[in-house]
Amino acid sequence: MPFSFPFLSELTLDCVILAFHEDKLKVLLLRLRQTQDWSLPGGLIRKDEGVDEAACRTLKERTGLEHIFLQQFKVFGQVKRYDKEEIKEKLKHLVAPEKWFDRAVSVGYYALVDYAKVTPAPDALADECRWWDVQSLPSLLFDHQHIIQVARQSLRIQLNWQPIGYNLLPEEFTMPELQRLYETILGRALDPRNFQRKMLGLGILDRLGIRRKGGAHKAPYLYRFNKGHYDAVLKEGNMFFT
Repeated sequence: MPFSFPFLSELTLDCVILAFHEDKLKVLLLRLRQTQDWSLPGGLIRKDEGVDEAACRTLKERTGLEHIFLQQFKVFGQVKRYDKEEIKEKLKHLVAPEKWFDRAVSVGYYALVDYAKVTPAPDALADECRWWDVQSLPSLLFDHQHIIQVARQSLRIQLNWQPIGYNLLPEEFTMPELQRLYETILGRALDPRNFQRKMLGLGILDRLGIRRKGGAHKAPYLYRFNKGHYDAVLKEGNMFFT
C-alpha cells in the first residue's frame, strides 16, 4: 500500500506576524530546537485545507488568536532560494537530510496583531517563540530575512490605499501614538498637523472626549477606531497616504 502523505508536497507557508510595542515594530520568530538559529512560523499545507485556512491555523497555534488580520503578499518560488545543503546539515537533528524537498515554493502572509493579546507558543521543532525588533533581527534560516523585508515593503504600500492600526494598537490610543505607528512602518517622520487632518478626514476614528492623563505635555485626547467605517475604507482603499 503506498504511503499517504497528508500535506501538499513542496508547497509551504511563511508567516510574518507583526505587532507594535514600545514604539517599535516587532516580528514573532521561532528558535529551532538545539540551535541558535531563528525562523518565521510556517510549515506545510494539509491536503484537506485551503491555503488561507492553513495560514490561520499556523497563526492560531503560534499566537493563541483567532480572526487575525491576514494578508497574502507574495509567493516565493525562485529555483534557488537558499543553500539547501547548509540547511540540511544545520537541521539534520530535526529532519533527516533525505526528507527535504528538492524545491519548496512558499506562500508569504503577514499578520497584524495586538502585542498585548498574543501568547507566543513554539511549535514541535522549536525551543522558543518570542518577539524581535525588526531593526535588530537575529541570525535567520532559509530566506526569511528577505521574506521579512518584502513583507515590510508590502505593508508600506498598503498604507497608501488602506488604513492600518486597528489590529496593531490597543482599543484606546492617542493621535501621537497612531502617528508613531505610521512613522515606524514608513521609516520617516510625518507632519503632525497633516497626519491628524488626514486621519480625521477618513472618518475612521471616534474621539472619546477624554484625555490621556500623565506626561509632561498637554494631555492628548483618546481615540478608538470606528469598526464599521474602518472596514468600509479598508474595502474601498484609495487613501493615498504619503
